Amino acid sequence: MSGDFFIHPSSFVDEGVTVGTGTKIWHFSHILAGSVIGAECNIGQNVVIGPDVTIGRGCKIQNNVSIYKGVTLEDEVFCGPSMVFTNVFNPRAAISRMAEAKPTLVRRGASLGANCTIVCGVTIGRFAFIGAGSVVTKDLPDHALAYGNPARIRDWVCACGARLDAGLICAACAVAYEREDYGLKAVT
Repeated sequence: MSGDFFIHPSSFVDEGVTVGTGTKIWHFSHILAGSVIGAECNIGQNVVIGPDVTIGRGCKIQNNVSIYKGVTLEDEVFCGPSMVFTNVFNPRAAISRMAEAKPTLVRRGASLGANCTIVCGVTIGRFAFIGAGSVVTKDLPDHALAYGNPARIRDWVCACGARLDAGLICAACAVAYEREDYGLKAVT
Protein backbone atom coordinates (compact mmCIF):
# COMPACT_ATOMS: atom_id res chain seq x y z
CA MET A 1 0.00 0.00 0.00
CA SER A 2 1.39 3.38 -0.91
CA GLY A 3 0.07 6.90 -0.94
CA ASP A 4 0.24 10.28 0.68
CA PHE A 5 -0.30 9.01 4.24
CA PHE A 6 1.79 7.59 7.11
CA ILE A 7 1.58 4.05 8.49
CA HIS A 8 3.98 3.16 11.29
CA PRO A 9 5.98 0.01 10.47
CA SER A 10 4.61 -1.79 13.56
CA SER A 11 1.01 -1.48 12.31
CA PHE A 12 -0.87 -3.87 10.01
CA VAL A 13 -3.13 -2.61 7.24
CA ASP A 14 -4.86 -5.47 5.42
CA GLU A 15 -5.36 -5.66 1.67
CA GLY A 16 -8.53 -3.93 0.52
CA VAL A 17 -8.29 -0.98 2.93
CA THR A 18 -8.59 2.60 1.68
CA VAL A 19 -6.57 5.24 3.53
CA GLY A 20 -7.08 8.93 2.75
CA THR A 21 -4.44 11.55 2.05
CA GLY A 22 -2.70 12.96 5.10
CA THR A 23 -3.91 10.24 7.47
CA LYS A 24 -1.51 8.95 10.13
CA ILE A 25 -1.73 5.45 11.60
CA TRP A 26 0.52 5.07 14.64
CA HIS A 27 2.15 2.15 16.51
CA PHE A 28 0.70 -1.37 16.83
CA SER A 29 -2.63 -0.68 15.13
CA HIS A 30 -4.54 -3.06 12.86
CA ILE A 31 -6.89 -1.95 10.09
CA LEU A 32 -8.91 -4.88 8.74
CA ALA A 33 -10.00 -5.56 5.16
CA GLY A 34 -12.78 -3.51 3.62
CA SER A 35 -12.39 -0.54 5.93
CA VAL A 36 -12.30 3.01 4.55
CA ILE A 37 -10.47 5.77 6.40
CA GLY A 38 -10.90 9.34 5.19
CA ALA A 39 -8.29 12.04 4.66
CA GLU A 40 -6.47 13.84 7.48
CA CYS A 41 -7.34 11.29 10.19
CA ASN A 42 -5.11 10.52 13.15
CA ILE A 43 -5.27 6.89 14.32
CA GLY A 44 -3.51 6.41 17.66
CA GLN A 45 -1.49 3.55 19.10
CA ASN A 46 -3.03 0.08 19.49
CA VAL A 47 -6.24 0.83 17.58
CA VAL A 48 -8.28 -1.91 15.89
CA ILE A 49 -10.59 -0.91 13.02
CA GLY A 50 -12.85 -3.17 11.04
CA PRO A 51 -13.50 -5.09 9.03
CA ASP A 52 -15.76 -3.00 6.78
CA VAL A 53 -15.76 0.13 8.97
CA THR A 54 -16.17 3.59 7.45
CA ILE A 55 -14.36 6.54 9.01
CA GLY A 56 -14.87 10.04 7.64
CA ARG A 57 -12.42 12.89 7.07
CA GLY A 58 -10.56 14.51 9.93
CA CYS A 59 -11.39 11.96 12.64
CA LYS A 60 -9.15 11.60 15.70
CA ILE A 61 -9.06 8.13 17.20
CA GLN A 62 -7.01 7.98 20.38
CA ASN A 63 -4.98 5.06 21.78
CA ASN A 64 -6.54 1.65 22.54
CA VAL A 65 -9.83 2.19 20.70
CA SER A 66 -11.73 -0.69 19.05
CA ILE A 67 -14.11 0.12 16.19
CA TYR A 68 -15.95 -2.97 15.04
CA LYS A 69 -17.85 -3.99 11.92
CA GLY A 70 -21.08 -2.05 11.51
CA VAL A 71 -19.73 1.28 12.80
CA THR A 72 -19.70 4.42 10.68
CA LEU A 73 -18.01 7.62 11.83
CA GLU A 74 -18.86 10.75 9.86
CA ASP A 75 -16.32 13.59 9.48
CA GLU A 76 -14.43 15.10 12.43
CA VAL A 77 -15.47 12.57 15.08
CA PHE A 78 -13.28 12.37 18.20
CA CYS A 79 -12.89 8.97 19.88
CA GLY A 80 -11.24 9.30 23.31
CA PRO A 81 -8.66 6.90 24.70
CA SER A 82 -9.81 3.33 25.33
CA MET A 83 -13.44 3.90 24.29
CA VAL A 84 -15.15 0.98 22.58
CA PHE A 85 -18.01 0.17 20.25
CA THR A 86 -19.97 -3.07 20.38
CA ASN A 87 -21.51 -4.69 17.32
CA VAL A 88 -23.65 -7.59 18.60
CA PHE A 89 -26.27 -7.01 21.27
CA ASN A 90 -26.09 -10.39 23.02
CA PRO A 91 -22.72 -12.03 22.24
CA ARG A 92 -21.79 -15.57 23.24
CA ALA A 93 -18.42 -17.19 22.68
CA ALA A 94 -19.93 -20.45 21.44
CA ILE A 95 -22.57 -18.88 19.16
CA SER A 96 -21.64 -16.90 16.06
CA ARG A 97 -23.87 -13.85 15.81
CA MET A 98 -21.99 -11.67 13.33
CA ALA A 99 -24.98 -11.92 10.98
CA GLU A 100 -26.88 -10.05 13.71
CA ALA A 101 -24.41 -7.13 13.89
CA LYS A 102 -26.32 -3.87 14.38
CA PRO A 103 -25.15 -0.69 12.63
CA THR A 104 -23.96 2.24 14.72
CA LEU A 105 -23.69 5.78 13.35
CA VAL A 106 -21.71 8.63 14.89
CA ARG A 107 -22.63 11.87 13.16
CA ARG A 108 -20.28 14.70 12.19
CA GLY A 109 -18.30 16.44 14.92
CA ALA A 110 -19.36 14.23 17.85
CA SER A 111 -16.91 13.64 20.72
CA LEU A 112 -16.81 10.33 22.56
CA GLY A 113 -15.02 10.56 25.91
CA ALA A 114 -12.32 8.28 27.28
CA ASN A 115 -13.46 4.79 28.29
CA CYS A 116 -17.05 5.26 27.13
CA THR A 117 -18.92 2.35 25.58
CA ILE A 118 -21.28 2.74 22.64
CA VAL A 119 -23.77 -0.14 22.50
CA CYS A 120 -24.54 -1.24 18.96
CA GLY A 121 -27.53 0.02 17.03
CA VAL A 122 -27.49 3.65 18.23
CA THR A 123 -27.04 6.94 16.43
CA ILE A 124 -25.11 9.74 18.10
CA GLY A 125 -26.11 13.15 16.76
CA ARG A 126 -23.97 15.88 15.22
CA PHE A 127 -21.65 17.62 17.68
CA ALA A 128 -22.96 15.55 20.61
CA PHE A 129 -20.54 15.16 23.49
CA ILE A 130 -20.38 11.89 25.46
CA GLY A 131 -18.71 12.08 28.87
CA ALA A 132 -15.81 9.85 29.90
CA GLY A 133 -16.83 6.42 31.17
CA SER A 134 -20.42 6.70 29.94
CA VAL A 135 -22.44 3.83 28.49
CA VAL A 136 -24.59 4.92 25.55
CA THR A 137 -27.61 2.62 25.10
CA LYS A 138 -29.99 4.89 23.13
CA ASP A 139 -29.89 7.38 20.26
CA LEU A 140 -28.70 10.87 21.23
CA PRO A 141 -29.71 14.05 19.37
CA ASP A 142 -27.53 16.74 17.81
CA HIS A 143 -25.58 18.86 20.34
CA ALA A 144 -26.56 16.71 23.35
CA LEU A 145 -24.20 16.58 26.32
CA ALA A 146 -24.72 13.10 27.76
CA TYR A 147 -22.99 11.15 30.50
CA GLY A 148 -23.53 8.43 33.06
CA ASN A 149 -24.45 4.76 33.02
CA PRO A 150 -26.70 4.67 31.15
CA ALA A 151 -25.85 7.97 29.47
CA ARG A 152 -28.58 10.59 29.78
CA ILE A 153 -28.86 14.06 28.26
CA ARG A 154 -27.66 16.52 30.93
CA ASP A 155 -27.28 19.69 28.84
CA TRP A 156 -26.41 21.01 25.36
CA VAL A 157 -23.09 21.90 23.70
CA CYS A 158 -22.00 24.14 20.86
CA ALA A 159 -20.18 22.88 17.78
CA CYS A 160 -17.06 24.38 19.40
CA GLY A 161 -17.53 22.03 22.39
CA ALA A 162 -18.53 24.61 25.02
CA ARG A 163 -21.67 24.14 27.10
CA LEU A 164 -24.59 26.37 26.10
CA ASP A 165 -26.24 28.72 28.58
CA ALA A 166 -29.95 28.57 29.52
CA GLY A 167 -30.78 30.71 26.46
CA LEU A 168 -28.96 28.20 24.19
CA ILE A 169 -26.15 30.67 23.43
CA CYS A 170 -22.47 29.74 23.51
CA ALA A 171 -20.41 31.97 25.80
CA ALA A 172 -17.21 30.91 24.01
CA CYS A 173 -18.13 31.80 20.42
CA ALA A 174 -21.54 33.55 20.70
CA VAL A 175 -23.39 31.13 18.38
CA ALA A 176 -27.10 30.90 19.20
CA TYR A 177 -29.10 27.69 18.86
CA GLU A 178 -32.76 26.74 18.70
CA ARG A 179 -34.56 23.48 19.29
CA GLU A 180 -35.56 21.30 16.34
CA ASP A 181 -36.95 17.79 15.94
CA TYR A 182 -33.61 16.11 16.47
CA GLY A 183 -31.80 18.24 19.07
CA LEU A 184 -30.56 21.74 18.33
CA LYS A 185 -29.52 23.71 15.29
CA ALA A 186 -27.53 26.92 14.96
CA VAL A 187 -29.59 30.03 14.23
CA THR A 188 -28.45 31.59 10.97
